[in-house]
Amino acid sequence: MNQAAISDAPDGIRVQALQRDYQAEAEGWAARLGLPMADPNAQFVLQLGDDGLQLLQLGDHAPGPVRVDFVAGAAAHRRLFGGGMGQMIAKAVGVQPGVRPVILDATAGLGQDAFVLATLGCVMHLIERQPIIAALLQDGLARGRMVSEVAPILARMQLRQGNAIELMGAWEGEPPQVIYLDPMFPHRDKSALVKKEMRLFRPLVGDDLDAPALLQAALALASHRVVVKRPRKAPAIEGPKPSHTLEGKSSRYDIYPKKALKAAGA
Repeated sequence: MNQAAISDAPDGIRVQALQRDYQAEAEGWAARLGLPMADPNAQFVLQLGDDGLQLLQLGDHAPGPVRVDFVAGAAAHRRLFGGGMGQMIAKAVGVQPGVRPVILDATAGLGQDAFVLATLGCVMHLIERQPIIAALLQDGLARGRMVSEVAPILARMQLRQGNAIELMGAWEGEPPQVIYLDPMFPHRDKSALVKKEMRLFRPLVGDDLDAPALLQAALALASHRVVVKRPRKAPAIEGPKPSHTLEGKSSRYDIYPKKALKAAGA
């Protein structure tokens, strides 16, 4: 997700506790994110209640609230019935028998793709640079880690909030074997924005206009490959060309290999 200062949000964001018991915690989020608790002109509200943290756009015809839930709903269905190693994303990052690469998801968003890969056994480093989206993801991870059925999966997901290009450039320790990128594509066709999350986030975060620099930083750091998710008909990110792609109905994965992934002990 594109870097955006809170003050750059279209018409302001405020924080709200949905129940009195959450007032102090909501005030803590407001202080941490630099947001007001009251703003009569706000067009977005970050709400905290029994179901955790959620972002709601106000006004007529706005999409409903968005929050991160790794326990139920779509995440649970994908975890139980998603297709395992046969999923295209698993093939793209190199998951195969005996191979579970360490992966950096440098554009983590709400963590859906990272959760799929963690479910398959991959250790996942996550970076999300938009502070509010990172807060939603942090909240979802914290709540999910209290649920036994997904806690071991979420233990493989570690989140950092910040600019991915800067964090990759200053990386310390063993580099990730695979870096996964899913930058926000500058859609012009409104029919492409079918997902509620995208309809909500686009006015908040904009497009990832620095995607070429993001790709270059990823190629410099990854030890084995970089994988970029793109809309199926979108051009590749400006820069080096991918060696090959995996194409689905609506999206594709551009793959930039550096060396082959091998099974442990191979």
